[in-house]
Amino acid sequence: MTDTTPSDDTTPPDDTTPPDDTAGTVTDRPAVLVPLEVLEGESLPAGTTELLSNAHVVLLGYHVIPEQTAAEQARAQFGETAMSKLEEFAGALTDAGATVEVRLVFTHDERTTVDRLIYEYDCLAVLVPNSTDRVESVLVALRGTVGIDRSARLVAGLFAESDVAVTLYHALDEGESPADGESFLDGVRADLVERGMDPEQIGVAVEDAGAAVDAIARHGENHDAVVMGETDPSVTTFVFGMPSEQVAERFLGPVLVVQRKRPEE
Repeated sequence: MTDTTPSDDTTPPDDTTPPDDTAGTVTDRPAVLVPLEVLEGESLPAGTTELLSNAHVVLLGYHVIPEQTAAEQARAQFGETAMSKLEEFAGALTDAGATVEVRLVFTHDERTTVDRLIYEYDCLAVLVPNSTDRVESVLVALRGTVGIDRSARLVAGLFAESDVAVTLYHALDEGESPADGESFLDGVRADLVERGMDPEQIGVAVEDAGAAVDAIARHGENHDAVVMGETDPSVTTFVFGMPSEQVAERFLGPVLVVQRKRPEE
């Protein structure tokens, strides 16, 4: 399933092509938003199609336009070129097994656009699309209990029917013992098994680490991708809050950032 819907950054979006009637009907796959600055040369990095082969991908092509430029004007000038690239990327994802919906947005504010699409499509995660040569091992960083159910849904949805090895990682909080950390991860592991994962597929690691982001990046070096929870105040802190060079310095591979469940309002 591929839906190609161009829009601007208004709410509701000014869609010039009606959505596919089947959009939103895929409920057994985790929805993952993949934002690409398509007219700035960003494309699907190596390994993305393999990583998301069991996902429902919301492929967001966006282009930031000056305040004085109307979205309609930008779409008329660049829309055909951008959509052609997005359709090529969507085809590669579909060939790998994913279901795909495509959105093309010309926006004055990429953060607002990303957050709006997360809510609109009820995405479990957003991909920071770095490249990887293969997807054989994934580090899943877990802290506390907020969003653990959503993390489990994502991990099981993506990897339960694969041979990908998953390592559950927990950096101890202040006052938390190693036994507490192991008990926490054992609970998550049991949840993943109930969701269809092979127990032999899942490892656990507990560590008394200082800076969690640095620790995750250090452990991530031994894995092909990282899954981590959303940081405060929103995913855009991670996606847009630091230059891509700083992200690359910490971890060169793709990062799936699991979203908190938003309030109904």
